[in-house]
Amino acid sequence: MDMGDTIYLLQEDGRLVSMTEQPYDSEELLQRLLADYPDLLAGEQLSAGAPRRWLPIAREVAIPGEEGEAGRWFLDHLFIDQDGIPTLVEVKRSSDTRIRREVVGQLLEYAAHASAYLSAERLRGRFEAHLLEKGSNPDEVLRQFLGGDADPETFWNLVETRLRAGQLRLVFVADEIPPELRRVVEFLNRQMASTEVLAVEVKQYVGQGLTTLVPRVLGQTIKPSASGSNCCIALTRFPGSLSPRTP
Repeated sequence: MDMGDTIYLLQEDGRLVSMTEQPYDSEELLQRLLADYPDLLAGEQLSAGAPRRWLPIAREVAIPGEEGEAGRWFLDHLFIDQDGIPTLVEVKRSSDTRIRREVVGQLLEYAAHASAYLSAERLRGRFEAHLLEKGSNPDEVLRQFLGGDADPETFWNLVETRLRAGQLRLVFVADEIPPELRRVVEFLNRQMASTEVLAVEVKQYVGQGLTTLVPRVLGQTIKPSASGSNCCIALTRFPGSLSPRTP
């Protein structure tokens, strides 16, 4: 969809609400939305048979540049899916010229050093500290995420194995993904065996006090039949809430 496109939300009372695409006021707004609503990463579009679920680790995760270093760079977001795959996310607005080239090298640099020097133990510490700051119980949140009788220690050991093997997922998030970035993502996906590279476009539509967010995964080239990347799910923000809606 091009900038300025319109979608229509049919409400339960029969009213049709016209909603127009609108850029985000700031990158920080998109950052906060992603932190508060990880479903915007559109895990159901990554794998139709086994939708990805996200365990948020933290924002601004320190990435070491060498052994023993606390951190040289800061990653926007780090999530882990239910299979223990660390998912590194960088967010940019389409108006930021760095989204066309600089952000690619940035995220690849983070991934290379995360695989070499970041540990599951450190990620676990950030996860627990982040939840304690919010007044949540990290053990309970992890149990709910894993479900059943899954062992947390086994999960974190799997995360460590993924890190050391370079089994990562790199995600570029923006309100609009430029063609240049999409081509790079597709190329990297074709060439990289252990690491998945994706772009997620999260468009914002507003109208009559409502906000609808429409995520779309771009750049998938591996196992396209399982991707469902042409299907969008919208999240509509009503006053004081955010709930799934179909535009």
